[in-house]
Amino acid sequence: MRKILSPRRQKAGLPPGTPIHIGEADGAVCVTVYEYDQHQWSERTLNDPEDLRVPDRDSAVVWINVDGVHDVGIVTRVCERFGIHPLVQEDIVNTDQRPKAEEYDGYLYAVVKMVRHSADAETIDTEQISLIVMDRLVISFQQRIGDVFDPLRNRIRTGKGRVRREGADYLAYCMLDAIVDHYFILLEGIEGRIGPLEEAVLADPAPDAMVTIQALKRDLLFLRRSLWPMREMIYRLSREGAAVVSEETRLFLRDLYDHVIHLIEILETFQEIVAGTMDIYLSSVSNRMNNIMKVLTIIATIFIPLTFVAGVYGMNFAFMPELEWRWSYPAILALMALVAALMLRFFRRKGWI
Repeated sequence: MRKILSPRRQKAGLPPGTPIHIGEADGAVCVTVYEYDQHQWSERTLNDPEDLRVPDRDSAVVWINVDGVHDVGIVTRVCERFGIHPLVQEDIVNTDQRPKAEEYDGYLYAVVKMVRHSADAETIDTEQISLIVMDRLVISFQQRIGDVFDPLRNRIRTGKGRVRREGADYLAYCMLDAIVDHYFILLEGIEGRIGPLEEAVLADPAPDAMVTIQALKRDLLFLRRSLWPMREMIYRLSREGAAVVSEETRLFLRDLYDHVIHLIEILETFQEIVAGTMDIYLSSVSNRMNNIMKVLTIIATIFIPLTFVAGVYGMNFAFMPELEWRWSYPAILALMALVAALMLRFFRRKGWI
């Protein structure tokens, strides 16, 4: 079962703003810096967060990507290098945050959930992404190495699209857009699981169908838990805006908001289909049980008079006239067969069989 809450015992009682990692520690920490403008770009991996710096050129944009938030020391050093509030540092290392956006003095802090199919394509791999957006600077914190931003990195390297001509706010929008696009890919995979399941339940519901239905319900509820807060966050950024988000980027965020609304509509449709499939499964199982009980009831009903006749002639009284008759045994058997035939004919005429 997917965990809803991560353990928080070690955090209880500590002062607000104390960065304590909550979640799974996965892999090594890697700090990568991308710097670009309209004419050139560079990419490098840092071993020491103290080497981080602001852009050299007035037109350059810097993207600092930190893979691995379980090393609180590195996260703290990166944040202190750029004057990030301790409450933000606390939220970054707490991987159980809900999607949100908060504006601080000079920067915007946003949290989203990045989802992908796991290696077996049957479960959902989720990861918290924290974004700090400043003037000409974006800092992203991820739980582990590997994300959905490779197409964005390729656009930066090749100069395709608008990203090299725009500011840090547009880069943050592109990252949000890549995350939202993978929700569509994930829902396509879920749709591929729902279709065959629905057909199988209608044709011949197997016992393992219930396990598949429950897994789909959990996945859809988990996605809903991520999408609804993201909807509120993107709506706020696209309508109310923030100091570091330009009016032109807000237009793109409005389009992204429409995509999230579309995702939620698809998600709710899938939830209704899965709930209907569950009802069909339960109805099919109930109907099968009713048919079995009907057959057993008919068999028991037929044998009630036959058992009565057999019981009467099994009492072994001395003065039973049929005991001395030569044809008593075949006559009683014939009577019992006649009673059974008449009862079957009666049941058929009533439409019970």
